[in-house]
Amino acid sequence: MLPAITAGGRPGARLQFHRSVSSLTKVSALSLTSRKRHNKKFTMVTAYDYPSAVHVTRAGMDIILVGDSVGMVELGHDTTQPVTMETMLHHCGSVKRGVDMALKGADSKSNLRIPLLVADMPLGSYEYRDTDIALRNAYRFIKETGMDAVKIEGGSARRAHTAHQIVESGVAVMGHIGLLPQAISVTGGFRAVGRTAARARTLLDDAMRLQDAGVFAMVLECMPQVVAQAITESLEIPTIGIGAGQYTSGQVLVFHDMLGMLSHPHHEAFVPKFCKRYASVGHSIQEGLQSFKQDVEQGIFPGEEYAPYDMKDDEKAEFDNLLAADSDDRRHRHDKAAERYTQTDEYEKLHLYGNEDGDGKA
Repeated sequence: MLPAITAGGRPGARLQFHRSVSSLTKVSALSLTSRKRHNKKFTMVTAYDYPSAVHVTRAGMDIILVGDSVGMVELGHDTTQPVTMETMLHHCGSVKRGVDMALKGADSKSNLRIPLLVADMPLGSYEYRDTDIALRNAYRFIKETGMDAVKIEGGSARRAHTAHQIVESGVAVMGHIGLLPQAISVTGGFRAVGRTAARARTLLDDAMRLQDAGVFAMVLECMPQVVAQAITESLEIPTIGIGAGQYTSGQVLVFHDMLGMLSHPHHEAFVPKFCKRYASVGHSIQEGLQSFKQDVEQGIFPGEEYAPYDMKDDEKAEFDNLLAADSDDRRHRHDKAAERYTQTDEYEKLHLYGNEDGDGKA
């Protein structure tokens, strides 16, 4: 096999990149179990695109979850239910490229690690009695986007069977019990679960069933802390809490929520009560956008400082000659265009196309 050739023509650079990355520690399903045994907490954060993946990787997170929550925080849906396989594959590929970019040139001294990449299987991609459908879709995440594992919701006997079939076929599976966002049509809303003794016991049974099926870790969402603690202590595999208290093996938060991506100086977007906001990035985004708008409107930007491209004096002189040669024709065409657009403006002033001012007058 021929060595890789870079844009600069130097062979072997790609091999050198892979050797550099391979010197980093790769987070794996087994290493997470070891972390639990040694009582070392770990982190998981969602990422949905190239920039967020770069940031999360450079921050040294252990796991990146490409969640179907992309439907809510990136695509504007009210729930995760509309998210499709094609949507998830698109975002998973973007995240994988972001991770690769963040790790490029890194070495063991950088304290970076290669995060475990987990993809949410969306509603309608794994629930069928024919588990070959779930397996076929799970393979797509691994083969087409470079994910390390998939996550499925629910702990019923059927769901455990599906998880078992996927694991037995060579794809790592993360479980998810408690609040199940994909099942909102059945549950009637996003609400905490396991708040009665009977329901708490059912959650524990679900967890044990999924562990027996071979899942390597489990998300515990929106349940009393005491229930999450009991589940964590009963399992050998690690648990990852979100709204489940402090006794889980690790914690996960949504990128947009924890960083205040949608925060605004004058109004705040909804953030789940279990989410601690570690930044208010939305404030900075708004300030930057408004400053840009003001600078443009006042003629401050770009100015000479941000107009770096110039012409040589002889080329500029030649350009001036070209402009002079057809100045009369260009002036004539300008005047005709100005007349046409002036007439269009008069139509708008007369409201011939309806009222656009919102004052209720025709």
